[in-house]
Amino acid sequence: MTTDRYAYGPYHDGPDPLAPPLDLREALDHIGRDVMEGSSPRSALEELLRRGLRDTRGLDELTRRLWQRRAEITRRHRLDGTLQQVRELLDEAVTAERTALFPDPSDDARFAEAQLDALPPSTAAAVSELAEYPWRSETGRENYRKIRDLLGRELLDSRFQGMKQALRNTGPEDVERIRQMMSDLNDLLAAHARGDDTEQRFAEFMARHGEFFPENPRDTDELIDALAARAAAAQRMLNSMSAQQRAELEELIGQAFGDPRLAQQISALDTNLRSLRPGEDWESAQRFRGEDPLGLGEGAQALQDLAELDALAEQLGQSYPGARLEDIDLDALARQLGDEARVDAARLAELERELRRQGLFERAPDGSLRLTPKALRRLGEVALRNIVGQLRSRRGQRDTALAGAAGEPTGASRAWQFGDTEPWDVPRTVRNAVLRSASTGGRTVTLDVSDVEIMETEQRSRAAVALCVDTSWSMVQDGRWVPMKRTALALQHLVATRFRSDALSLITFGRHATTVDIGELTGLEPVWEQGTNLHHALLLAARHVRRHPDAVPVVLVVTDGEPTAHLEPSGEAYFNWPPEPRTLAVTMSQVDALAKLGASITVFMLGEDPRLAAFVDLVARRSGGRVVAPDLDGLGTAVVSDYLRARR
Repeated sequence: MTTDRYAYGPYHDGPDPLAPPLDLREALDHIGRDVMEGSSPRSALEELLRRGLRDTRGLDELTRRLWQRRAEITRRHRLDGTLQQVRELLDEAVTAERTALFPDPSDDARFAEAQLDALPPSTAAAVSELAEYPWRSETGRENYRKIRDLLGRELLDSRFQGMKQALRNTGPEDVERIRQMMSDLNDLLAAHARGDDTEQRFAEFMARHGEFFPENPRDTDELIDALAARAAAAQRMLNSMSAQQRAELEELIGQAFGDPRLAQQISALDTNLRSLRPGEDWESAQRFRGEDPLGLGEGAQALQDLAELDALAEQLGQSYPGARLEDIDLDALARQLGDEARVDAARLAELERELRRQGLFERAPDGSLRLTPKALRRLGEVALRNIVGQLRSRRGQRDTALAGAAGEPTGASRAWQFGDTEPWDVPRTVRNAVLRSASTGGRTVTLDVSDVEIMETEQRSRAAVALCVDTSWSMVQDGRWVPMKRTALALQHLVATRFRSDALSLITFGRHATTVDIGELTGLEPVWEQGTNLHHALLLAARHVRRHPDAVPVVLVVTDGEPTAHLEPSGEAYFNWPPEPRTLAVTMSQVDALAKLGASITVFMLGEDPRLAAFVDLVARRSGGRVVAPDLDGLGTAVVSDYLRARR
């Protein structure tokens, strides 16, 4: 009997397939809020991606972690690790050699001691001086061999990632194999530089030396890209050292594996790569201030990591033309910050893609990005839901069930009664006649008055609603801009979804008044402009009411200041503060004109200006309307409630 065993662990291969889907509603709510505060839709989307969502870190946080990692590399390390290791091995070798020479009274021993005493202070020069020295101490001989092997491994690791570990135990045959690989590699790059077709040559090269290239490049160009990035990082590491350190390393490299030909081939490789990839960064340097020493290979990797971090920061910044989140190298991000960062970036890219795919953004005729009607409906739904949640109770029913041919069918029917004028429900009437005739045993179907059923209808009242909102600078300055837009969104959504027979006109007024659609109002940006031209707004409201003579007129005004501008007969706006009597007079004449059309005006007064309070009180008395003074949080509730009250 066998028992299956299962192991469970974190999912690392991309986004978690069991993770909940992206919450586009949360994203759209954030975008809508920023748009209503005056941001463009594109800026609002970019800000959302920078901030992230509740369960997804944004680009700013990922960028912060990149810079933190970059600072850790430069503040923790220094680049003289190879020199330090060589110096330590050399000191141990010389000490062991002196110990071995001390008991020997011969002149040869004294001559050897003199050679050791005359060693130059430079590490590289001392190593070079001891190249032909006949070591008596086994420790000295072994340490000197370790120095050459260390230099060879570090030199190769600085150009071929992972080579240091692969060459932990190096024999003469390994050195020859590496030298042959380097020779073949330089021949391949030279052929590629001449423009020769190297496809077959590349395949043969990889068949012979593929073990040295764990990146598994697919062609010569990919091979060159990988090698050039590493070689440029090694050169930047040398550039980051002091002149003395750089000179010592360049001299020591000739001792790599005790074979100067290897250093020559590395130099030829660098020359080939520079000519093939001049766009790589070969000249810059970095400042390292830490205490942890790095060898040549580790230093090259550190410089390569810094370059990768800089590239990732640019990708996350999205500041270059045509930037998209799909540009982010997720593999590089995972290498530097871990798999969680990869998942966050992938979810942000998916969020951007889904927002565009699901039609929440569209191009305006001028090429700018704007919210689609679908997105505006979502914002209106949220705004209305918040308002409805603030209403303590439902304020009544606007529909009245009345008999009449002008009504709309409710879907129900009833038996006809004398005096009813509704249309017949023919299917039900015929069915009643058939059932009655069958029950009496009749061979023919006859129609009796008792068989007749009529459709129940509903007669609905219709409203022409004009919402006039103040867009003067004071609305922005005092924090009333977003509540005003949210109120308009909620009212528009209510009319569009529940009271579709009503006609809503949105009118903005500053120095001039304008009729706008909900998309224009939502994306309206604040403009420094003096003037509160209620006169012009009421003119447009009266025009809207006249277009719908069969509807109940409802005029709602949201403002935080008394009229300071009016429209002249020439069409020019006249502004003055404090308001002139002429401005107030023409505004009140338009209030009277609306009253003659049967429209009462409800004014929603924001602020506590005594002059404004006196003016709106006069408007309410002259039009038979009323004044409401809500706080900002209650503005939407007050407007929607008054609309429903006026409809009843």
